[in-house]
Amino acid sequence: MNKTNLFCSILGIGMLCTGNAQKLPVTIGKDSIPVEELNEVVVTDSRFYLKRENSGKVITKITSRDLEKLQGQSIAEIIGRTAGIEINGVRSNSGQNLSYLIRGGRNRQVLVMIDGIQVTDASQIANDYDLRLLNADQVESIEILKGASSTLYGTGAATAVINIKLKEASKKAFNLNLRSTLGTNRSSDEKNYALEDFRNSLSVNGTPGNLNYLASFGQQFTDGLSAIEAGTESDAYNSYNANLKLGYKFNNAFKLNAYANYDNFKADFDDSFAMQDAKHVSLSNQYRVGLSPEFSYKNGSLTVNAAYSDVEREIESSFPTLFNAQNIVVDAFNRNNFNDKFYTVLGVNYQDNQMESFTIPFGASEFSQAIDSENAQFTITDPYANVVYNSDFGLNLNVGLRLNNHSEYGSHFVYGVNPSYKVDLDFGYLKFLTSYSTAFITPSLYQLFEPSFGNSDLQPEENATAEVGTEISLKNKATLSLVYFHRNETNFIDFVDTGNFVFQYQNTVTSFTASGLEFVAQAKLIEKLNLNLNLTYTSVDEDLSLRIPEIKLNTRLDFDLSDTTILSLSYQYNDDRDDSVYNPDTFQNDKITLDSYGLLDFYISHKIIAHKMTVFANVTNIFNEDYQELFGFTTRGRGVNIGLNLNL
Repeated sequence: MNKTNLFCSILGIGMLCTGNAQKLPVTIGKDSIPVEELNEVVVTDSRFYLKRENSGKVITKITSRDLEKLQGQSIAEIIGRTAGIEINGVRSNSGQNLSYLIRGGRNRQVLVMIDGIQVTDASQIANDYDLRLLNADQVESIEILKGASSTLYGTGAATAVINIKLKEASKKAFNLNLRSTLGTNRSSDEKNYALEDFRNSLSVNGTPGNLNYLASFGQQFTDGLSAIEAGTESDAYNSYNANLKLGYKFNNAFKLNAYANYDNFKADFDDSFAMQDAKHVSLSNQYRVGLSPEFSYKNGSLTVNAAYSDVEREIESSFPTLFNAQNIVVDAFNRNNFNDKFYTVLGVNYQDNQMESFTIPFGASEFSQAIDSENAQFTITDPYANVVYNSDFGLNLNVGLRLNNHSEYGSHFVYGVNPSYKVDLDFGYLKFLTSYSTAFITPSLYQLFEPSFGNSDLQPEENATAEVGTEISLKNKATLSLVYFHRNETNFIDFVDTGNFVFQYQNTVTSFTASGLEFVAQAKLIEKLNLNLNLTYTSVDEDLSLRIPEIKLNTRLDFDLSDTTILSLSYQYNDDRDDSVYNPDTFQNDKITLDSYGLLDFYISHKIIAHKMTVFANVTNIFNEDYQELFGFTTRGRGVNIGLNLNL
């Protein structure tokens, strides 16, 4: 059976299973698992709280309930279970660098937001945000909007926007939450099941009167695995996270929120060129502070999100390097609701990025500056507008535009058009959607100003994405969606050999395409048994295909054994992928194929004291499958962890 037939077969099975689901009433409550709430809202595609049925996009929502069933996993692992998304590196050693492979794209085409504010690392080559800095225990929910979304969110929003909402204060005056997890961390050929993975978090929060507060601390220490497959010494990973949020509601019209975050990790790694053990270390520190006043009036609100971040990174290896970067983001926007039919957003986004780096030149013993922060700096000022129209007869329209003004290369215009049509039926609704949107990716400071490889004449990469799809909702029964996407990429920034082994970042004249299908199903099969399934088929040009599976399947069955006990069984299949390996004899990269693999996981939780104490456990990679995620690097075998969640 070829891959196209395999995709269609799995798709048919998924639709058959959901089509045979029994119609059962849904209870909305703390111990229920609604398949699809008619009042479910999404916000990322418009910045308004709109009913899902009135949105012209298929947005993935990872709720707090979903996160409960994935305890012990990192945020990157959880996001990687979404349709159309492959995050490479999450199944390897905990300190492994992550690649965000979404719809055939790369890290620089994915925008991460935390509580609605863009987060980036201006010292990274891809200007991307490192998801390893986040602690999963501090996250409340996640919304993922795929496709070009630069009209609302600016640079980097080319293949996806990942909007991560951190936990908020309890409505009680005082609340204490403690979570602790112990687990194994071993490769498939190891016999030892020693405890090597320790994760702990503590949160104190509450809402006394008009004040709300939250202070949380998280810690992870993981050891036991070598970064490379041939290694004999383990490489540890250690991280700390501190988060403080304060809010005050002055009256019904004005409220003010402020926050401060500190995130740190230390990751041991090996020599990936010689593929041998090495005592290399990567250290990263991130400091973030922000202020968000919001003024509400009769038909809308005015919000200002202002944030400052400072990132310090150090690489201790044969090529030691120091990085320091600062980023200022101010996003001011006005939302207005005209009679629940017209919704408008008018805003301006300002960013200031700068970085510096230090290296030890060949033959020297001390650091000297490689990239000067006085040169490596740019500003972005983007006015933007977005309009949403929800008609009485089923037509919904989402239109936006943005003018990007960059201090290095001038102005750039992007736009998006997203019509959809919903038909109300006795059993639910049927929605048809289509969209065409453009996006841009700003060259990073490293690509512009690195003294040996940088190119100050770089222009932004451009993406255009077309989508067409449908979504059907069966009341209290199931929700299914199927979306086809086609993405065209031009002005691609590549690392080019200009001759005599001299390399430079340059825009290429070649354009690239990626296309595919994304199927998502959520269904209540029988009483207390729920199915979540997504299936992705991705076709990309050969130059973009590195480590991207053509077919990827994620499915999860949740069963409420009782009012206090939940069981969950999940399976992930990744098709074979191409990888690239450096050949020291030819000084070229050789292409190899990594075999497909499937992973089965089991989760159980039990409430000892309702709303107070829960114990949980999971087994990952139950069949201890031996596979490769990255050629030559270690992947995790069967893992077991147990945990306790205490809420007072």
